[in-house]
Amino acid sequence: MEHSLDGQVAVVTGGGRGIGQEIAKALAKAGARAVVTGRTRKSLEETVELITKDGGKCNAFVMDVVDSEIVKSAFNHIISKYGSIDLLVNNAGIGAGGLLPWEIDVDDWWRVLEVNLRGAFLCSHAALTTMIENKKGRIINLGSNVGLHPAAMTSAYSVSKSALLHLTGCIAAAALEHNVSAFVVSPGLVLTDMTRAVEIFKNLPDSEWTPIEKVAELCVFLATGQADKLTGRFIHVVEDDITDLVQRADEVIEKNLNVMSFHR
Repeated sequence: MEHSLDGQVAVVTGGGRGIGQEIAKALAKAGARAVVTGRTRKSLEETVELITKDGGKCNAFVMDVVDSEIVKSAFNHIISKYGSIDLLVNNAGIGAGGLLPWEIDVDDWWRVLEVNLRGAFLCSHAALTTMIENKKGRIINLGSNVGLHPAAMTSAYSVSKSALLHLTGCIAAAALEHNVSAFVVSPGLVLTDMTRAVEIFKNLPDSEWTPIEKVAELCVFLATGQADKLTGRFIHVVEDDITDLVQRADEVIEKNLNVMSFHR
């Protein structure tokens, strides 16, 4: 299904490779100006080249999502150059799996929280300024099913994604009256540099992997605004049917579905 994002300015963090690059390509193909950020200029330039060769609009900014001053400067420049930010996709993230909580280095553990949570917050904080002022905007945070379940060997990643889900809910609640929506998208198991390095995933059959383009398709759909009523919700690329969720939005809200909550 074709969706038009003509005129939108979409910032994608971690847009130099993997899921972030695929999302940026899909957003640009749908008509948005994709602005990709990341720490490696070469990979960002590759994304820009791929998109512009295909007729899309794309620019890149070298940016470390955990540096508050650099993030603020980059977003101010983007807003000054393009007038607004309509969509922010917080995709930049790292993992630190394979070790039990008492085995992992404390600084390595905390670094995951810095990138996956602090980074998403800093970028959201910077983007929300213009979104609230313009009374429109959407934020998509890349989450994970691991954030819903305690995981012995991936405690840092699990905690970061769990906290990201709650951060999304807080932003959605605070920004609702300003016509700004926020979502958590769980991509499932996608073959990327990060997952490729995990030992337990090395012999998985192709059927266990989520096609990377499916993640991008969902992000484009959310960017159109058709699912805004589901703001604050957790949406899994494979396990959830977004069309069905939109059709059942009133029920989802009434029953408080697709959120992480406490039940006795």
